[in-house]
Amino acid sequence: MEYRIIKSPTQGTLDILTRRKGSGAGRELGPVDAVGLIQGRMIEMVCAADVAEKAVGVTVEDIRGNCPQNMILLAIFGDTASVEAAMDEIRRREKEGREEW
Repeated sequence: MEYRIIKSPTQGTLDILTRRKGSGAGRELGPVDAVGLIQGRMIEMVCAADVAEKAVGVTVEDIRGNCPQNMILLAIFGDTASVEAAMDEIRRREKEGREEW
């Protein structure tokens, strides 16, 4: 999996992600101080979304794109501390290498 965090994203960055999110632009995100981006295989991304939402109060969205390798991109929206905590928990679970997340 690949990871990135955007702290204090610009409105333009949020607009790009909003247009491409799986639930569509109609679902409001609320205040966003940071965006965590995670890319990986479908099975990893479904588990990562579950871990992130259970760990802290964040909103997770799949981001549509065209990737021939079938990689999926998730965006984790929330305040900076919550996004960082969600990303840390996903990394920790991945490092453990357990089949059960």
